[in-house]
Amino acid sequence: MKKAIEIQAPNEVVLDTEYTNVFLAGSIEMGVAEHWQKRVIDALSDKPIRFLNPRRDDWDSNLKEDSDELVEQIVWELTSLESSEIILLYLDPNTKSPISLLELGLHSKSKKLVVYCPKGFWRKTNVDVTCHYYDIDQVDSFEELISYVINKIEKK
Repeated sequence: MKKAIEIQAPNEVVLDTEYTNVFLAGSIEMGVAEHWQKRVIDALSDKPIRFLNPRRDDWDSNLKEDSDELVEQIVWELTSLESSEIILLYLDPNTKSPISLLELGLHSKSKKLVVYCPKGFWRKTNVDVTCHYYDIDQVDSFEELISYVINKIEKK
């Protein structure tokens, strides 16, 4: 059986049918957001998943707004979101996560989203109502998030 692999931005994503492509959308704010992506990858490391991870070990948070590197990151994220079969969206209560909220809006009709938005997130009501309105799957814990992905992969 294939083991999980992780592809961080901006590395090339080669698609094939041997893996389920899972985009790790959600809070990244360095030094504020927990490193939840590692937690998810570790929990599902024995599954045939290709994690598309926008969180980069080498990210320069001082990039200028119009830099080529920032544009490359954004294009990588948009392309990877589109090519994913599952989009995990975690909204850390310690963050604002405006890009994550944008991703929720962009993919609200895609039927690929699963959202974990704990109590304390500053716009939890907006997220909950949006998820209900668009029939987006929501979970209440990391354990449920992991189970959700396992169930989706097994039904594939």
